[in-house]
Amino acid sequence: MAPGGPISNEPFLPAATDGRKIWLRVGTLLDGVGSAPIRGAHVVYDKSTILFVGADFPSGNLLNANQAQPDLDLPDYTLLPGLIEGHAHFFLEGGELNLDMRAAYLKQTPDELLRAAKARLEKLVRLGVIAVRDAGDKNGVGLALSKLYASDRRPTTMPYVDSPGAAIHHKGRYGSFMADPIENCESLRDCVASRVKAGADRIKLIPTGIINFKQGAVTAEPQMTTDEVSELVAAAKSFGKQTLAHASGDVGIQRAIDGGVDSIEHGFFLRDDQLAEMRDRQIVWVPTFSPVQEQVDHADAMGWDAQVVSNLKSILERHAASLIRAHEMGVQIVAGSDAGSCGVAHGVGFLNELELMERAGLSPISVINSATGTSSNRLAFKEKFGQIKSGYRSRFILTRHSPLETVSNLRKQKWTVFDGDVFESDENFDATGL
Repeated sequence: MAPGGPISNEPFLPAATDGRKIWLRVGTLLDGVGSAPIRGAHVVYDKSTILFVGADFPSGNLLNANQAQPDLDLPDYTLLPGLIEGHAHFFLEGGELNLDMRAAYLKQTPDELLRAAKARLEKLVRLGVIAVRDAGDKNGVGLALSKLYASDRRPTTMPYVDSPGAAIHHKGRYGSFMADPIENCESLRDCVASRVKAGADRIKLIPTGIINFKQGAVTAEPQMTTDEVSELVAAAKSFGKQTLAHASGDVGIQRAIDGGVDSIEHGFFLRDDQLAEMRDRQIVWVPTFSPVQEQVDHADAMGWDAQVVSNLKSILERHAASLIRAHEMGVQIVAGSDAGSCGVAHGVGFLNELELMERAGLSPISVINSATGTSSNRLAFKEKFGQIKSGYRSRFILTRHSPLETVSNLRKQKWTVFDGDVFESDENFDATGL
């Protein structure tokens, strides 16, 4: 429900204000980190912060004056953290499939690209996405949004955003549309320092190319050596920054692992021994099924023949099997859709990514944790969100359609509480411009 009134036959969830706390009792609570739901939980929050979470009644000092009962008792509802999109490109419009239109879109000025990105912000919150780890662009769009969020000009309804700014790659190799080359810097450390000076929240590396769909493999040699990755990671650490590495193909992935990156983005063709190394070194995996799945779903529009479609399906099957093994081995898995990629709309593409992870074999609660608490714990965000826990931001989802049955239920009618205000979305959500 939008702020201002209830929906027929549904509970009216009041907005928290500077002078009013809200006390809810819900039938099911998913805290973002636990392997099992909490039943019959109480949650008290104000406009900015969750004040209490537990099975017992909260103490009186946490409540409004003379309050003895919850504002709402919702035994049929599930409360879960707001979602964290772990890999997106704000400078791209993902929902557009036409390649000529996508090329024309990128010919816009940085200001025009930023204006289009800003138009997505409230829609993301309404969908339940309360934070986005932008994965980089050379037009300054992600950095501008990160700075906007941190400023006193931040729109009321804007998800948390951080960004690496321009990624780092080698001249003439994959990534020129979102990266600036190493060759433009005097040294690898200078490459990192220039990003930090520009305001980067973390450092994005592109050690490999992309999948050759016609061959069903990564056929190009990695573009960074292990020594280069190691030096870039060391420089990032000296500035207190995490590193995320675009990496597919086992040879390039190994260089990223050996170089000590914080996360492997995409990670197609990961080997089991590499998953074990990632677990032991606490390297996160962000699998991003969606871009490849979109190629299958829209094969005719992409011009793919039956052989390429077969390759794509085989890649996805192998990726799904790796995801299950990674989960069983204890690898930290973070959900990210690569929103902005062809066909992967911001927000709704992330919901699709969660569905693909469930389809691969993860349980709904494991998928939800990958989109909430795992990101919250591992990605060094500057604020506390993504968990239902005292001291965390009051940014969460309330729904009568249990996501424990299937994460697809997150598409159905739900309410997002965001800094006290309440927003509704359902299957009829307007995804224009995402």
